Amino acid sequence: MKQVTFPRKALIPLAVSMALLVGCGPQQSVTTADSAAPTTITAVSESEKANALFEQIFMDNVRRNPITQTRLGIKDDYDKWQDLSDAHYEAGLALTQQHLTLLQAINSDKLDEHTRVSYLLMQRNLEQELAEAKWRLYNYPVNQMFGIHSQVPSLLINQHSISDVSDAKAYIARLNAVPTLFQQLQHQLQQRADAGIIAPKFVFPLVISASENVIQGAPFDNGDEGTLLADFRKKVAKLDIDDSAKKLLLDEAKVALLTSVKPAYNQLINYLTELEQTADTVDGVWRFKDGAEFYNAALKRTTTTNLTAEQIHQIGLDEVARIHQEMHDIMDKTDFKGDLAAFFKFMQTDPQFYYPETADGKAEYLKDATAMIDNMRGRLDELFIVKPKAAMIAKAVEPFREQSAGKAFYQQPSMDGSRPGIYYANLYRMSDMPKYEMEALAYHEGIPGHHMQLAIAQELEDMPKFRRFGGYTAYIEGWGLYTELLPKEIGLYQDPYSDFGRLAMELWRACRLVVDTGIHAQKWSREQAIDYLIANTPNTPSAIEKAIERYIVMPSQATAYKIGMLKIVELRQKAKTELGDKFDIRQFHDTVLKNGAVPLDVLEQLVDEYIAATKA
Repeated sequence: MKQVTFPRKALIPLAVSMALLVGCGPQQSVTTADSAAPTTITAVSESEKANALFEQIFMDNVRRNPITQTRLGIKDDYDKWQDLSDAHYEAGLALTQQHLTLLQAINSDKLDEHTRVSYLLMQRNLEQELAEAKWRLYNYPVNQMFGIHSQVPSLLINQHSISDVSDAKAYIARLNAVPTLFQQLQHQLQQRADAGIIAPKFVFPLVISASENVIQGAPFDNGDEGTLLADFRKKVAKLDIDDSAKKLLLDEAKVALLTSVKPAYNQLINYLTELEQTADTVDGVWRFKDGAEFYNAALKRTTTTNLTAEQIHQIGLDEVARIHQEMHDIMDKTDFKGDLAAFFKFMQTDPQFYYPETADGKAEYLKDATAMIDNMRGRLDELFIVKPKAAMIAKAVEPFREQSAGKAFYQQPSMDGSRPGIYYANLYRMSDMPKYEMEALAYHEGIPGHHMQLAIAQELEDMPKFRRFGGYTAYIEGWGLYTELLPKEIGLYQDPYSDFGRLAMELWRACRLVVDTGIHAQKWSREQAIDYLIANTPNTPSAIEKAIERYIVMPSQATAYKIGMLKIVELRQKAKTELGDKFDIRQFHDTVLKNGAVPLDVLEQLVDEYIAATKA
């Protein structure tokens, strides 16, 4: 999963509307020169005009969000958080309309083929943003998956680097700005509550607990040093300044933590505790006014198709039946005696499939996952022409967010090479990370999955930034799931239990089609969705409960994986059938990757062009 993974206003059209407010997404870096004054369009040809406008639109939106700037490596507003006010949102909407007007002034008939694709994508992005303004309140600004409450420590720890004193001062300024940020957040939460849009009751204890974790430890109490102070101390210790200057910075940070961060979190916790009293246990978005219309719009955006909730639900049921049959074949290979439910129970409970719940067990998991990725890296020439230049590492999810974070996700590398791509494995509970799923999970999040697709995309030199740093969930997650299957085709997954793990993960994504549409369109309860996964997958009850809670707060997002994978597999089979002996898997993958993330209908057009060109 790309840390959904992955949303930024106007930059990433995949943005699940449940995350529009928080600005999370893939993290990259561009040079600070890109943050200069707005681009002056002086180009001659229509293609040059269009590409200059794409750059202007991208940078206009980057300038509006300090969080996006930090993730891109720009330090212009390094001391600020994003503006959550209504006025800022309305100004952004007006800017989007201005951008669309400028785009429409370009004669698209005179664009070269490459630029025409970018034009159509930009047009779709801008029109979609304007059309979806009606759903602005249809999200949960804080939830157990992401939110402003967890963004504060996550961004400071993972993206706010300190290379000089001014960076340290900016870090402290951000600490002192948390009260204003949380006041705006509370206003947004209240607006939604007034409109009847409140997160389900189960969300609140998880969010409150995560918020309490941020203000534990020194200087908040007499315990060990808290997460933020420890991070600040570690970064400041590396500065080339004298010890007295370092102490002054640390003292300033402690004051900010005590007088700004702690009161802000306490106030937020108190507000959430009150809001929890008005929450209920009905989970689907169908309960909102115009909820069915909202969900259909979310499905269209997420899958980049016109598939209805009913069609997606049926696709899921059909895929579940097919994968169950393939699992029966694995049972035969392992001479297992019993039915599929008994096999699931065996895989859930047999100690051979799990690492110890110890520090050594977690270290062993990361070591073995890294070895799998390294082995796959050595086989890339068999499948790919272009490969990413950026490095990639495997890392455990940090303790402060591991209890509520997803099972695994990927963080993109920085453009300057200072930060590698990172495959995060959540090792909070080792019983949720079975050995038989390790291989498929490493391929999906690392190589040849998200690291191949996302790192290559940002390294495309002739691609507009809005395409290099943007994305579409169905394409990105469809590629991730497709690349779980791909290694099997070159002889990996030698262990039948590991191959079962691959099928188990594919089954998981097929079931998502069923439960996501079940919850949000067919009025399933949380318990009904949990029961379906317990009956049809080998996953543990705790993992299932966490997953269903994710689908509840991120409606439609989970449908992207299987819909995207099915389209890529369909297009590959189409190319193989039409090209015969001329089909080259490496050229097919080059076609899929060299244009960055695109909607599935655009991907189909690109593959059709590849087929035609190869035939010619």
